[in-house]
Amino acid sequence: MAFPKPFYRWRPHPWHGLSIGASAPEVVNGYIEITPFDWMKYEVDKETGYLRIDRPQRASSLPPSLYGFIPRTYCGAKIATLAGTRRGDGDPLDLCVLSERPIQRSEILVSARVLGGLRMIDDDEADDKIIGVLDNDPFYEGIDDLANLSSLQVERLRHYFATYKLVPGEESKISIDLVYGREQALAVIRASMEDYADEFGE
Repeated sequence: MAFPKPFYRWRPHPWHGLSIGASAPEVVNGYIEITPFDWMKYEVDKETGYLRIDRPQRASSLPPSLYGFIPRTYCGAKIATLAGTRRGDGDPLDLCVLSERPIQRSEILVSARVLGGLRMIDDDEADDKIIGVLDNDPFYEGIDDLANLSSLQVERLRHYFATYKLVPGEESKISIDLVYGREQALAVIRASMEDYADEFGE
Protein backbone atom coordinates (compact mmCIF):
# COMPACT_ATOMS: atom_id res chain seq x y z
CA MET A 1 0.00 0.00 0.00
CA ALA A 2 1.35 3.43 -0.91
CA PHE A 3 1.77 6.12 1.74
CA PRO A 4 -0.54 9.14 1.45
CA LYS A 5 0.99 12.35 0.11
CA PRO A 6 2.27 14.29 1.85
CA PHE A 7 3.44 11.64 4.30
CA TYR A 8 5.19 12.65 7.52
CA ARG A 9 7.50 10.00 8.89
CA TRP A 10 7.93 12.19 11.97
CA ARG A 11 5.63 14.70 13.62
CA PRO A 12 5.93 18.00 11.71
CA HIS A 13 6.75 21.17 13.62
CA PRO A 14 3.44 23.05 14.06
CA TRP A 15 4.96 26.40 13.04
CA HIS A 16 7.22 25.38 10.17
CA GLY A 17 6.01 21.94 9.10
CA LEU A 18 2.29 22.55 8.67
CA SER A 19 0.61 24.31 5.76
CA ILE A 20 -1.02 27.70 6.09
CA GLY A 21 -3.88 26.29 4.00
CA ALA A 22 -4.74 26.13 0.31
CA SER A 23 -7.25 29.00 0.58
CA ALA A 24 -5.08 31.39 2.61
CA PRO A 25 -5.37 34.17 3.51
CA GLU A 26 -9.19 34.00 3.39
CA VAL A 27 -9.35 30.60 5.11
CA VAL A 28 -6.30 29.57 7.13
CA ASN A 29 -5.13 26.61 9.14
CA GLY A 30 -4.84 27.34 12.82
CA TYR A 31 -2.81 25.40 15.38
CA ILE A 32 -4.59 25.72 18.73
CA GLU A 33 -2.51 26.12 21.89
CA ILE A 34 -5.17 27.28 24.37
CA THR A 35 -8.89 26.64 24.81
CA PRO A 36 -11.51 28.69 26.68
CA PHE A 37 -11.16 26.19 29.53
CA ASP A 38 -7.42 26.65 30.19
CA TRP A 39 -6.20 28.41 33.32
CA MET A 40 -2.64 27.93 32.07
CA LYS A 41 -0.95 29.84 29.25
CA TYR A 42 0.57 27.33 26.82
CA GLU A 43 2.88 28.12 23.92
CA VAL A 44 4.54 25.97 21.30
CA ASP A 45 8.20 25.47 22.12
CA LYS A 46 10.04 26.97 19.14
CA GLU A 47 12.80 24.35 19.20
CA THR A 48 10.80 21.13 19.56
CA GLY A 49 7.26 22.03 18.46
CA TYR A 50 5.74 20.56 21.62
CA LEU A 51 3.43 22.53 23.89
CA ARG A 52 5.22 24.13 26.82
CA ILE A 53 3.64 25.71 29.90
CA ASP A 54 4.41 29.41 29.63
CA ARG A 55 2.73 30.55 32.86
CA PRO A 56 -0.46 30.26 34.87
CA GLN A 57 -3.05 32.81 33.79
CA ARG A 58 -2.65 35.68 36.26
CA ALA A 59 -6.12 37.16 35.79
CA SER A 60 -9.39 35.40 36.58
CA SER A 61 -10.76 35.68 33.03
CA LEU A 62 -10.48 32.76 30.64
CA PRO A 63 -9.76 33.06 26.91
CA PRO A 64 -13.09 33.71 25.14
CA SER A 65 -12.13 31.62 22.09
CA LEU A 66 -9.71 29.02 20.86
CA TYR A 67 -6.30 30.68 20.70
CA GLY A 68 -3.24 29.70 18.72
CA PHE A 69 -1.39 30.74 15.58
CA ILE A 70 -1.27 30.50 11.81
CA PRO A 71 1.54 28.20 10.58
CA ARG A 72 4.26 29.61 8.33
CA THR A 73 3.65 33.22 9.37
CA TYR A 74 6.01 35.57 11.21
CA CYS A 75 5.59 38.97 12.81
CA GLY A 76 8.58 40.86 11.52
CA ALA A 77 9.36 44.10 9.68
CA LYS A 78 6.31 44.17 7.40
CA ILE A 79 3.92 43.55 10.28
CA ALA A 80 5.68 46.29 12.25
CA THR A 81 5.28 48.71 9.34
CA LEU A 82 1.54 48.05 9.16
CA ALA A 83 1.22 48.62 12.91
CA GLY A 84 3.57 51.62 13.04
CA THR A 85 5.88 50.02 15.61
CA ARG A 86 9.63 49.50 15.77
CA ARG A 87 9.35 45.72 15.32
CA GLY A 88 7.08 42.69 15.30
CA ASP A 89 7.09 40.33 18.25
CA GLY A 90 9.09 37.63 16.42
CA ASP A 91 6.38 34.98 16.78
CA PRO A 92 3.90 33.44 14.36
CA LEU A 93 0.73 35.45 13.79
CA ASP A 94 -1.80 34.85 16.57
CA LEU A 95 -5.26 33.51 15.75
CA CYS A 96 -8.51 33.47 17.73
CA VAL A 97 -11.16 31.04 16.47
CA LEU A 98 -14.80 31.16 17.53
CA SER A 99 -17.08 28.14 17.39
CA GLU A 100 -20.62 27.58 18.64
CA ARG A 101 -19.86 24.21 20.20
CA PRO A 102 -17.29 24.16 23.01
CA ILE A 103 -13.94 22.70 22.02
CA GLN A 104 -11.92 21.53 25.02
CA ARG A 105 -8.84 20.06 23.33
CA SER A 106 -5.72 21.93 22.35
CA GLU A 107 -2.94 20.79 19.99
CA ILE A 108 -5.52 20.51 17.24
CA LEU A 109 -5.73 21.90 13.71
CA VAL A 110 -8.73 23.96 12.64
CA SER A 111 -9.77 25.68 9.43
CA ALA A 112 -10.69 29.27 10.24
CA ARG A 113 -12.53 31.75 8.04
CA VAL A 114 -10.92 35.15 8.63
CA LEU A 115 -13.22 37.99 9.76
CA GLY A 116 -10.91 40.67 11.12
CA GLY A 117 -8.48 41.34 13.92
CA LEU A 118 -7.15 43.40 16.80
CA ARG A 119 -4.09 45.59 16.45
CA MET A 120 -2.34 44.92 19.73
CA ILE A 121 0.89 46.69 20.67
CA ASP A 122 2.86 45.04 23.47
CA ASP A 123 5.83 47.08 24.72
CA ASP A 124 6.12 48.73 21.26
CA GLU A 125 6.04 45.37 19.46
CA ALA A 126 3.31 44.52 16.93
CA ASP A 127 1.30 41.54 18.21
CA ASP A 128 -1.85 41.42 16.05
CA LYS A 129 -4.64 38.98 16.90
CA ILE A 130 -6.49 37.68 13.85
CA ILE A 131 -10.12 36.74 14.54
CA GLY A 132 -11.90 33.99 12.62
CA VAL A 133 -14.66 31.45 12.93
CA LEU A 134 -14.58 27.70 12.46
CA ASP A 135 -15.01 27.48 8.70
CA ASN A 136 -17.60 24.69 8.63
CA ASP A 137 -19.59 25.85 11.68
CA PRO A 138 -23.21 26.34 10.51
CA PHE A 139 -23.82 28.81 13.35
CA TYR A 140 -21.50 31.31 11.63
CA GLU A 141 -22.63 30.57 8.08
CA GLY A 142 -22.82 33.76 6.03
CA ILE A 143 -20.70 35.80 8.46
CA ASP A 144 -17.70 37.09 6.54
CA ASP A 145 -16.58 40.22 8.39
CA LEU A 146 -16.07 41.32 11.98
CA ALA A 147 -18.80 43.93 11.47
CA ASN A 148 -21.32 41.06 11.20
CA LEU A 149 -20.18 39.46 14.45
CA SER A 150 -21.74 40.25 17.82
CA SER A 151 -20.00 43.32 19.28
CA LEU A 152 -20.01 41.51 22.65
CA GLN A 153 -17.81 38.71 21.28
CA VAL A 154 -15.31 41.24 19.95
CA GLU A 155 -15.34 43.18 23.22
CA ARG A 156 -14.64 39.99 25.20
CA LEU A 157 -11.60 39.28 23.05
CA ARG A 158 -10.40 42.86 23.34
CA HIS A 159 -10.83 42.85 27.12
CA TYR A 160 -9.04 39.52 27.51
CA PHE A 161 -5.95 40.62 25.61
CA ALA A 162 -5.92 44.04 27.27
CA THR A 163 -5.83 42.43 30.72
CA TYR A 164 -4.25 38.96 30.47
CA LYS A 165 -0.75 40.23 31.33
CA LEU A 166 -1.75 42.78 33.96
CA VAL A 167 0.40 42.77 37.07
CA PRO A 168 -1.06 44.58 40.10
CA GLY A 169 0.80 47.80 40.81
CA GLU A 170 2.48 47.93 37.39
CA GLU A 171 1.47 50.00 34.38
CA SER A 172 0.21 47.99 31.42
CA LYS A 173 2.46 47.91 28.36
CA ILE A 174 -0.38 46.68 26.14
CA SER A 175 -2.63 48.80 23.96
CA ILE A 176 -5.29 47.73 21.47
CA ASP A 177 -5.80 50.82 19.37
CA LEU A 178 -7.67 49.34 16.42
CA VAL A 179 -10.30 46.71 15.71
CA TYR A 180 -10.26 46.00 11.99
CA GLY A 181 -12.32 44.06 9.47
CA ARG A 182 -11.67 41.35 6.95
CA GLU A 183 -9.74 43.31 4.30
CA GLN A 184 -7.23 44.67 6.81
CA ALA A 185 -6.89 41.20 8.35
CA LEU A 186 -6.08 39.71 4.95
CA ALA A 187 -3.40 42.38 4.47
CA VAL A 188 -1.91 41.53 7.88
CA ILE A 189 -1.82 37.82 7.04
CA ARG A 190 -0.17 38.49 3.67
CA ALA A 191 2.44 40.67 5.39
CA SER A 192 3.13 37.91 7.92
CA MET A 193 3.56 35.39 5.10
CA GLU A 194 6.09 37.71 3.45
CA ASP A 195 7.86 38.22 6.78
CA TYR A 196 8.05 34.42 7.15
CA ALA A 197 9.61 34.05 3.69
CA ASP A 198 12.12 36.81 4.49
CA GLU A 199 13.07 35.21 7.82
CA PHE A 200 13.00 31.49 7.00
CA GLY A 201 12.73 31.15 3.21
CA GLU A 202 9.89 29.64 1.20
